[in-house]
Amino acid sequence: MSEPISALNHASYDGIAKVEECGLQGMITLRGDLSDKVLAKAVKDATGQKVPGQREAFIDGDTGVCWMSTDELLVLVPYAEVEAKLATMNNALSGIHALAVNVSDARAVFRVSGASAREVLGKLAPVDLSKEAFQPGQIRRSRLAQVAGAFWMDDTETFRVVCFRSTADYVFNLLKVAAQPGSEVGFY
Repeated sequence: MSEPISALNHASYDGIAKVEECGLQGMITLRGDLSDKVLAKAVKDATGQKVPGQREAFIDGDTGVCWMSTDELLVLVPYAEVEAKLATMNNALSGIHALAVNVSDARAVFRVSGASAREVLGKLAPVDLSKEAFQPGQIRRSRLAQVAGAFWMDDTETFRVVCFRSTADYVFNLLKVAAQPGSEVGFY
């Protein structure tokens, strides 16, 4: 059996911000009634986090939970633990109307870091990324030029970006162009 590898095998680029593919990340899409106590307990057991509110992301390293829509969460767990966490979650959710699916290998994750990280992402997504409007603990689902993506901040100078694995090369190249030296806009 072959070993799993990430979409771009840890590709990286240094410019006005550092862009790097993060490698393998366990991800579970969880659909259901986000106010259900059984669902909330399953999330807490898998991540140690409560169910986030609209546009919130509660992340600690490679574990956490992100609000994706009124009936959808993205549950993050270490890649090596995703199957066990999913089985436990599905067992806990067996009595309610919910769906939990492993989407780890269908996604790619990038880190954009440095003092100009907001500028890099601001060139690609129609989102107000000012410090007043977007801070750690928040998530946005948006467009990254021509493709869908989601992003949150790990700290005040570090974003994590999630996209479909099939668009990973495109997104990495977008981020590289947006991070080219000399491309500073000076907006954020």
